[in-house]
Amino acid sequence: MKRENSIDIVRGIVMIIMALDHVRDLMHVDAITQSPTDLATTTPLLFFTRWITHLCAPIFVFLAGTSVFLSLKNKNNIAEVKSHLVKRGFWLIFLEFTVVNFGLFFDIGFHTLLFEVIAAIGFGFIILGLLLKTPAKTLGITGLVILFCHNLLPVIPFAENSVFKAILTPFFSPAAFPLFAGKVFVMGYPPIPWLGIMLIGFASGRFFATEITARKKTFLTIGLGALLLFIVIRFINIYGDPVLWATQKDAVFTFLSFMNVTKYPPSLLFCLVTLGILFLLLAFAEQFNETIKKVTAVYGKVPLFYFVIHFYLIHTITLLVLFVQGFSWSQLEFASGTFGRSKDIESGLPLWAIYVIWIAVVAVLYKPCVWFGNYKTHNKQWWLRYI
Repeated sequence: MKRENSIDIVRGIVMIIMALDHVRDLMHVDAITQSPTDLATTTPLLFFTRWITHLCAPIFVFLAGTSVFLSLKNKNNIAEVKSHLVKRGFWLIFLEFTVVNFGLFFDIGFHTLLFEVIAAIGFGFIILGLLLKTPAKTLGITGLVILFCHNLLPVIPFAENSVFKAILTPFFSPAAFPLFAGKVFVMGYPPIPWLGIMLIGFASGRFFATEITARKKTFLTIGLGALLLFIVIRFINIYGDPVLWATQKDAVFTFLSFMNVTKYPPSLLFCLVTLGILFLLLAFAEQFNETIKKVTAVYGKVPLFYFVIHFYLIHTITLLVLFVQGFSWSQLEFASGTFGRSKDIESGLPLWAIYVIWIAVVAVLYKPCVWFGNYKTHNKQWWLRYI
């Protein structure tokens, strides 16, 4: 299958940005006790350090759907693509609860089972695989309906203690369920909203069949339209996000309030602004500097490989930082979901150091990604299709 270079470039960009979020989440001095988007405690730089990484998950999920469309078009075999998608979907969910969860928490007891972006993509692959015979336009419309309407769920007047609401809510909103022996299952990425993004990505795959100039015009129109719609709906301040914006102590923080959209679950406004930026990136990707295109595509061609190993590298560095700061192994807390850091003893690094380590992590992973990308290109073992 011929790869779409613009997809690899854009996906590579967001994979690089993603590492910044995870370095900040595991190592920033305030990450355990404060939210970077809490306007009462944040700074503009810390806010946008977090905000820019909002691009990662929706773009990753959207382009996963787009890649399915292009694969189906290339193979022209619904049964084969369906079988692969369903198998890969279950594999990704398994991978999330084992390799990825351990890389995130380093908790050998797996006290927290976290359903996040890899599992959400796996769920989306399974559903999309079962729906491959449905016209792409219909799937795209379904995705848009989910995108525009899923924020209505909290206002639906379910009966108190409704069993239906109890079953339905975790598919649309984050939820936590106690299991046994102190373990908990956390639905961090409720699958239906993310499925909506994947379905839109699948339907958008047809744009890549058009001539490059026409494609760019289409992407520009959609991207600018989505951003304009974001501004209008956000300004009206009635619908589209559970957190309304409000006038703050100055113009800068009022702007931060305006931009402070909700990721868990991804609100309509969150999707409009992030996917709007995605379409602009796709429109201009082929016009980027050649070095930028070459470097970003390296990461974009091996997203799952990069995703898994970057967690292990960042978490290993986190432990080294804690040891350098004087912590002993007995003081590290892994079962609490704080990545080894104690909630009661200050630890971590200032924001400038987070940026230094982020750049170092991305640089260190460049050669392994080059190697694995070349290995995948020149080898056809069956298991490579799942990584």
